[in-house]
Amino acid sequence: MRDSFIRSLTQLLESRDDVILLTADLGFGIFTDISERFPDRFVNVGVAEQNMIGVATGLALDGWTVFAYSIGNFSTLRCLEQIRNDAAYHEANVNVVASGGGFTYGALGMSHHATEDLSIMRALPGVELVAPCDAFESAAATLELARRPGVGYLRIEKNVPFDSSATGGSFEIGRARVLRLGGDVTLIATGGIVVEAIRASDALARAGISAAVVSMHTLTPFDAEAVRRAALETRAIVTIEENNIVGGLGGAVAEVLAELGAGVRFARIGMPSIYSSIVGDQDYLRQRYSLDSPAIERTVLGLLDQPVRQMAFR
Repeated sequence: MRDSFIRSLTQLLESRDDVILLTADLGFGIFTDISERFPDRFVNVGVAEQNMIGVATGLALDGWTVFAYSIGNFSTLRCLEQIRNDAAYHEANVNVVASGGGFTYGALGMSHHATEDLSIMRALPGVELVAPCDAFESAAATLELARRPGVGYLRIEKNVPFDSSATGGSFEIGRARVLRLGGDVTLIATGGIVVEAIRASDALARAGISAAVVSMHTLTPFDAEAVRRAALETRAIVTIEENNIVGGLGGAVAEVLAELGAGVRFARIGMPSIYSSIVGDQDYLRQRYSLDSPAIERTVLGLLDQPVRQMAFR
């Protein structure tokens, strides 16, 4: 994902004179080509993420399209006030990039675990929040965010063993991509953890259960119609996110279902509302916190055994 972001960003720098990259003391290796080819459009502000967003906003208000890059929480929670007050309030063309969503940097501990950012950034008015599932979506999201006005938030990860380019159709911010069709349950996931939904779909198929998989890559603006279709076409919906269970993807889907009055079986899979006190790689932490494909499979099997309340659904 990160490499595809850099390739798309390089394309933008080659084709447009108004694109500029800011980073906060990161990316010396991965940005070497950009810094050498576009030295006047690459700024390393040092270990100063709050200042990075302030500088980014000033540049954007002067006509630049800015990408401000850091890892995990450092590009979001450390400078939340600047994103809110400077960039979002002024509707500046600032695209905040967090490389290392969820447990990407799991071995570095909770300071590097980005497991609340989706919930918090989703609450900011005027911020378009995109969490791609793979390199294909990451590349497309980078190009599309550069074309759209206002503040964008791009949450990417490192290596995702999955390629959705041949499924799900084209990428469009605000429109979910259906990666697999299914008639029994819909698995709606966001970010790199979509790969766990794909694996769970395979396992469920062996048990005779048809599971659709949806990449809900955009949380703001949210594709409520995709949720409505899932409620109409399948018996249950399960959301999967590498983020706090409160206020993220699961919350967004629950809000849509509640407003529709949909009597559909529903479950949220995400990080419990706690801070992780465990370190380890991403796969290990997904397993420890029941975010992996076996946990999804268990949730679906239990959910389909439950009765559904009959409610008016319009």
